[in-house]
Amino acid sequence: MTTHKQQSAEPQPETGDLPADEAAAETAGEPAAAAEIPDSEQEILEALAEEAEAPDPRDQEIAELKDKLLRTAAETENIRRRSVRDREDAHKFAISRFAQDLCEIADNLRRAITAVPAEHAKEGVVATVIEGVELTERTLLSVFERHGMTMIDPVGEKFDPNLHEAMTEIEDPSTAPGTIVQVFQTGYLLNDRLIRPARVIVARGGKKEVGETVDTVA
Repeated sequence: MTTHKQQSAEPQPETGDLPADEAAAETAGEPAAAAEIPDSEQEILEALAEEAEAPDPRDQEIAELKDKLLRTAAETENIRRRSVRDREDAHKFAISRFAQDLCEIADNLRRAITAVPAEHAKEGVVATVIEGVELTERTLLSVFERHGMTMIDPVGEKFDPNLHEAMTEIEDPSTAPGTIVQVFQTGYLLNDRLIRPARVIVARGGKKEVGETVDTVA
């Protein structure tokens, strides 16, 4: 009777399977790998913090754009104001040359009035002519005022180089130095801007003003 050997029913380890001790070692290594995860998260957080602290180029670009916008707005406002002022000046002073020509007409009217001797100024026809010339002069001066023109007739005032033109100086003991004693030609302002200075004669020497000291020789 033939006897067959009974083969073991235990499964044999397949090729590629790890031994038990290596599998255990791998299983034991899993907690170590899991312990490395917080380190990775910490590195990520630190990187994010550094990135947050670092200046953002976009913020600088936005700041530069805001600065340019403010500068542009300010420049635009300045241009607008200059334009308004230029238009106002053009409106106020566009007639300055025409006004200067009219000043000469006013001068001639005044010369015509003063040229007539006082003893003949009240005689019949002469008086009528003088009255007509004076009326014309008053009408012209009224037109000047309506258009912003002001006459400068500074007799007795202190000389001002911004408004007056000194033709000469004379000795006048009865008048303080620098006082205008005579006007050759009246001046005019157009909207407070000088279009013709008054031509005047100024006192030199004369009496001192109140408060002014006089040097004495010991």
